[in-house]
Amino acid sequence: MTARTWAVALTGLNGHMVDVEADLAQQTPGFDLIGLADRALGEAVRRVHGACRNSGLELPRRKLTVNLSPASLPKHGSGFDLAIAIAAFGTAGTLDQASIARTVHLGELGLDGRLRPIPGVLPALHAAREAGFDRAVVPFANEAEARLVPGLEVHSAVTLAQVALLHGADVSDPGDPQPVLASAAAQVSEPVWELADVIGQDDAVRALIVAAAGGHHLLLSGPPGAGKTMLARRLAGILPDLDDERALEAASIRSLAGETLTRLERRPPFVAPHHSASVAAMIGGGSRVARPGAIARAHGGLLFLDEAAEAPGVVVEALRQPLESGEIEIHRAGFTARFPARFQLVLATNPCPCGAYGVVGEECICPPSAIRRYAARLSGPIRDRLDIEVRVARVSAADVTMPEGGTTSTAQARARVEEARERAAWRWRGTPWRLNAHVPGTWLRQGDFRLPAEARGPLDRALQRGALTLRGYDRVLRLAWSVADLDGAAAPGLAQVGRALYLKKGAAA
Repeated sequence: MTARTWAVALTGLNGHMVDVEADLAQQTPGFDLIGLADRALGEAVRRVHGACRNSGLELPRRKLTVNLSPASLPKHGSGFDLAIAIAAFGTAGTLDQASIARTVHLGELGLDGRLRPIPGVLPALHAAREAGFDRAVVPFANEAEARLVPGLEVHSAVTLAQVALLHGADVSDPGDPQPVLASAAAQVSEPVWELADVIGQDDAVRALIVAAAGGHHLLLSGPPGAGKTMLARRLAGILPDLDDERALEAASIRSLAGETLTRLERRPPFVAPHHSASVAAMIGGGSRVARPGAIARAHGGLLFLDEAAEAPGVVVEALRQPLESGEIEIHRAGFTARFPARFQLVLATNPCPCGAYGVVGEECICPPSAIRRYAARLSGPIRDRLDIEVRVARVSAADVTMPEGGTTSTAQARARVEEARERAAWRWRGTPWRLNAHVPGTWLRQGDFRLPAEARGPLDRALQRGALTLRGYDRVLRLAWSVADLDGAAAPGLAQVGRALYLKKGAAA
């Protein structure tokens, strides 16, 4: 007799439906698992035997073969345990075959029969819903995360026996066993830092608002203590909430990273890896299972790299491809995993190794060659991909002693940003883009969105004398549209283009 149910194999955020088939043969008792399983999945045979025995579910004493189809698709991890156990026990004829055949089963089994939580439940069930399934069984600890997928009938279970009862098995009620809870900490929202706390940095605050309005990348340069980290954290606070699609993608990435999800977080993520982080920590990886790195976890929000000039060059250069494409690819033998990586990059750096170069009242002890080498650690291609450069100076005593704080609050700045983004979204309706930073330069240099010669005059001259590359030219155009959206202008004029060129070439705060 055969029985079948369904599970999901993940490659990055892409889920593939796996048909779990169990066949019972007239041979010596045994249990074979086939279908390109890795070592962790190959050990499922012993976990399933122990869990069934301790749950009062006796497997048939004949030759069992469980096939994971498609056989050519690599399958990793222990999340297939529950589906394998249900398919294997289903060959005894005591389960409702129609019920198990239309249900997706996800979960790891303990030897005592309890279900343990697994990572990646949210993207797995999203893939199942897209494939037409409307019913799933997950471990108790993953229930809140599973219910984030709309249109899906979710059943959570503490033990394997409870799952068998759901499908009509004649087994004793397991009672009220203690569930296995997730060991990971519950998700914690990034605090919203108040922009009004920033004093004496009016140009920098205005640059933050332009960056938030258009989704532009930003470089903050200045001495230690000038407030670069403070500004970066407050940029995250003025970004609008994520829409349903982007929030679900960001939550799916956190789920794959092993975070326990209890709700759909609407605030954009703020990811700030240490400057000594490795390439693998930034882009993600793994020999068998691809896990998202900092680049993917920042999807929909901010990736902040402090002391960027101190980071290994290969780590900073790894940002080039996702900055252009909006996704990160991880290539391994046998599979390629893709993660969305549409984030805003914020880099912060000192002007020199000692941090005193150009600071009034301090003496820089770095030789000129060391200053040049330090500046060159951020390569030309990386700088060319940044839309805004802001030189942040230390706050003066007069600014500190002022009775009032900053002139713009976080709520006021976010309202301006939301209004500017609504203008941009209306303008780019019918296209794949919603933010100015994502629009190809050809759209801005040609056709209906081409600026008149008078407005783009400074840009054309900068390009002609080599002060801008063509990529930089396009980025200034995008900035100009963001400035125009904040000003409420129908299109950028000479003033907006001049402001954008000033931001691109390094605004002194």
